[in-house]
This record gives sequence, structure tokens and C-alpha cells, in this order.
Amino acid sequence: MRKVFSKMDKPLLFVGLTFFLFGLVMVLSASSMESYMRYGYGPYHYFYRQAIFLALGMILFLIIIRIPTKVYQWFSYVFMIGIIGVLIVLTVYGHISNNAQSWFKIGGISIQPSEFAKVISIVFLSCYYGKNRENLDKIKTLILPIIPVMIIFGLILIQPDLGTALIVGLIAFLMFFSLPMPRKLLKRFQLFVIGILVCVIGVYVITDGKILKDYQKERFNFRDPCERYQEDSGYQLCNSFIAFKNGGFTGQGIGKSTQKYLYLPESYTDFIFPIIVEEWGLWVGILLILIYLFVIYRLYRIARRAINLQCSLMAYGVCVYVFLHVVINLVGVMGIGPLTGVPLPFLSYGGSYVISLMIALALAERVSIESSNQLKKKGRGRERKKVN
Repeated sequence: MRKVFSKMDKPLLFVGLTFFLFGLVMVLSASSMESYMRYGYGPYHYFYRQAIFLALGMILFLIIIRIPTKVYQWFSYVFMIGIIGVLIVLTVYGHISNNAQSWFKIGGISIQPSEFAKVISIVFLSCYYGKNRENLDKIKTLILPIIPVMIIFGLILIQPDLGTALIVGLIAFLMFFSLPMPRKLLKRFQLFVIGILVCVIGVYVITDGKILKDYQKERFNFRDPCERYQEDSGYQLCNSFIAFKNGGFTGQGIGKSTQKYLYLPESYTDFIFPIIVEEWGLWVGILLILIYLFVIYRLYRIARRAINLQCSLMAYGVCVYVFLHVVINLVGVMGIGPLTGVPLPFLSYGGSYVISLMIALALAERVSIESSNQLKKKGRGRERKKVN
């Protein structure tokens, strides 16, 4: 295990673990009142559950960093077929919560398969394109693996879970356009994407937004939320603004948030960032954003230094995954864009997401390990040449 640890991206590892532990503390602070006052649980209910999820995620992390990336070539198709099958079953037997049929309820545990679909999509695309590296000048090779990912996108969209579907689609989109394909094909695909966007916007305008349900359209009404405080479209976001204002630059103090007293719904999940700013202050909020940028940089660095296309795409996909969650969550809770119900990496409560994120980080660290092994082999080869 020491040899494996020595080859990992240690800054990413230490920052990630610190982030998770800080998130655990903030889940306790943000959830204690709601757990007791709304659901009748003890104040430590969500803290204990999050700790268990982190422990399970860490076990998977330690297992995955020891599995060579080439092994996934054998299982990526099985993973993809499996998750599509699970999502189809979910449309019939899924548990409905927050207007979405996105969970399997097993005892007292809720499992959200769409969270794992993100990581599976990254593994599947990276394995397929890595295996077909020499045929990336053919349209069939480029398009074929996108089809099952779009099936996943559609199955998540009909739950309906617009935020998760958007992230799956954007992961595939950004991974696709990072491929070393010929310029002519790249331009054609760019024009194709522009055409699709124009069609989608056109359909939305022509139907006057009827393709979206009322509660979905409310999320796009994010300007001046405090003027609609009594309405669903303004209440949650206005309380988020109040939390930011209460925090000021230095914060109210750890555990002293007032908005977590049932004013701000989902205070320990999607809206944990406003609670952090309210208790710790704006300076910590800015620091967290800078740390996120550092994490994204380390993931991108791993992707750039990868030994082959499969490893590079795998690390890049994880980088995009984290980046999209950070941006979409913060844009929503700050009122810059629509709310999508996307958790904030490392900090938000959620079992499926925490485990999925741990798996994703383990994949990136495995790529880093294999890159270090390759560099050592090259170094030994040069030493042998000098001796000879």
C-alpha cells in the first residue's frame, strides 16, 4: 500500500480528505435542527449516516486505486448495460421524492442510480475511445458510444431530474469534443450541436415552455426572489440570500446559523454553501471556491500527464464531473442561474453522490499511479542506455 500511496497525487488526496471531513462537520451543523424539528430524528441522524457513507466510499476508494485501468475494458459494457437496465426498472418501481422518481427505497436507505450513471458514462466513453484510438477519423466510431449515454440522459430526464440529466449530457459532450479527431469532423459536429441547440430553443419558444412542467419552469425564474418570498419560486432562493447577508465577511460562528431553523429547505444538501457562509463568513466561502479550483486543476493535470487516451479521458471526465457540480450548484444558490438540485462536491449530504464521487476520485488517482509507473520505467530505460 505504501508503494501505491507514493505514486498518488498527494495534494489532491489530502485536500479531498480534508474537504470531506469539513463537509461532515457542516452536515452536522446544517442538519441538526431540521433532523429534530421536521423529521423527529436525533440531531446526529444525518451526521452518522454521512459518516457511514464516507466509510463505504473510502473502502471502495482503497479497492479501486489498486485496479489497473485496462481491466475496465472488459467490464465497461457490462456496467453500461446494467445501469440502463436499472434506470428502466426505476421508471416502474422507483420511489418518488421532490417530484422525481429517482430513488430505490430499500429499508431506510435511498439509492439514486443516476449518480452512478455519471461515473459509468465516464468509464464507458474513456474505454471505448481508448480502445478505438486509431479509428477516431470515422463518424461511426465517434457516434456509436454516445448512443447509450443519450439513452441514460433520456431515462434520467423522464424521472424527471433535469439537473442530473444535464450533467450526464455535458460530461459526454465535453469528453467528446476533447477527442483528437480531424478538424473537418470537429467543425461538422460543432455545426450539428449548434443546430440542435437552435431547434431546442425554437421548440421551447413555439410551445411557450409547455414542454417543461410548472415546477421546472419556476426554477428559471431566479431574478429578484425576495419579491416572491411567499411563492415557491422565490422562497428558497431568498432565504439563501438572507444566509449570505447574515454571514457577512466573518460569519455568525460555527453552529450559529439561523436559516437552518427550517427557513432554508435542503440546508444540508443542495444549499449547504449558504449555511457555510452564514456561519464561517464570506472569506471562507471564497477560500472554498479557490480550493475547488485547485482540485479541478489537479484533476486536469492528471489528465494531461496520462499515459494513453483511455487514462486521459477518464481523468478528464472526472475533472469535468467535479467542475460541473461545483458551477451548477453555486450558480443556483447564488441566484446567478436556475436551481437544479445538484449537490456540492465534498460538502453536501447524500449517500449515492458521496460514494459516486469517491469512486470518481479513485479512478483519477489510479490514472496518476499508472502515469508515475510509466515515468519510472522510462527513467530506468534511460539509465540502462547510459550504462550500455
